[in-house]
Amino acid sequence: MTKTKAGLLAATALMLAAPAWAEWAPSRPVEFVVASGAGGGTDNFARTIQAVLTRDGIVESPIVVLNKGGGSGAEAFLYARQNEGDPHKLIFGTNNVYLLPHVAKLAYTVEDLQPVAALALDEFLVWVKADSPYQTVMDLVNAAKDAPGTIPFGGSQSKDTDETLVALIEQTTGADFKYVPFNGGGEVGVQLAGGHVAANVNNPNENAGQWQAGAIRPLCVFAPQRMAESEPVSGDMGWHDIPTCKEQGLEIESYQMPRTVWLPAGTEPEVLAYYQDALKKVAESQDWKDYLAKTSQSASFLTGEELARFIETSEANAVKVFEAEGWTAQ
Repeated sequence: MTKTKAGLLAATALMLAAPAWAEWAPSRPVEFVVASGAGGGTDNFARTIQAVLTRDGIVESPIVVLNKGGGSGAEAFLYARQNEGDPHKLIFGTNNVYLLPHVAKLAYTVEDLQPVAALALDEFLVWVKADSPYQTVMDLVNAAKDAPGTIPFGGSQSKDTDETLVALIEQTTGADFKYVPFNGGGEVGVQLAGGHVAANVNNPNENAGQWQAGAIRPLCVFAPQRMAESEPVSGDMGWHDIPTCKEQGLEIESYQMPRTVWLPAGTEPEVLAYYQDALKKVAESQDWKDYLAKTSQSASFLTGEELARFIETSEANAVKVFEAEGWTAQ
C-alpha cells in the first residue's frame, strides 16, 4: 500500500467513525493555490470552481486564486508544507502532486498534503498534422520502428504527464520516437500545426482550436470507451467519432489525468468534510457540466477510498514507466 493511499484511508476511517463533526466554515479568505501559471488547465479548473462556489453562496468567505506553478507545480506543494494545518488553503493540481517526488528531489513529499477530491479526468489523444500520412496510431508507431529516433513527438514538459505517455507507447510497442518538450499544451498544438513535430499527445481542449481550423486531426484517445457525443468540431467529426487507441491496435486501454484538490496535511476532519461537501455541490451544478463539455473532460467526482484506489493505480503505473526509463530520483 502506498503512503498516499494509507493517508487517504486513515482520513476516511476517521470521518466514518465520528458521530457528527461540529460544523466548520472558513473564518477568513480562502486561498486557491494553483500548481500552474495563469491561463493553464489547472488555473481554469480552479477558477471555474471559485466562480461556482462564490456565485451560488456555497462558500461565503472570499476566495483568492494564487498561481504557484514553478517547478512543474512543486512550488504550490511546497507552499502546502509551509502552511501545515491551515484550513484556509486549498491546493489545485493533477497527478503531479504524487508523481513529481518520484522523478526529482524536492522539498516536499506527498505526505505534506491531504487529498480532498478529484473532480474530472483529462483525456489524452494522439494528434497529427492534417496532411500527415499517418491514418492510425499504429501507422505512426510502425514508422517510428522503421526509423528509430527520427520522428519528433511533441509534448508538454520533460518527465511529466506527456513524456510519460510517449514513453509508455514506446515501451508497449517497441517504437522509438524523438521526444520534443515544450512549455505547455497550447504551445505544443501550435508547433504541431506548423509542422515542427510529426505528432503530439494533448488534451482535447488544448488542440481543439487547431482541429477546428483544419490544421491538425486526432488519431485516437487513450480511454476505455469513446468520448461523449458532441456537436461536430471539424467537418462532420465530433469527439465521439474519435476511436480509442485500443480500437486501433495499441494495447494501452487508458491514460487519464485527474484534476485534484488537496489540503495541507494536519487539517481537522471537519475541514475535509466541509470542502468535500462544497466541491460535491460544484460537481452537481450546471456550470460545472458546461465546463466539462467545453473542455471535453470526463466527469469523475472521487473522494475517500475511491480516490485512494485511483491514486494507487495511477501512481503504480507511472512509476513502472519511470523505472524503465531510468527517471526515478535517487
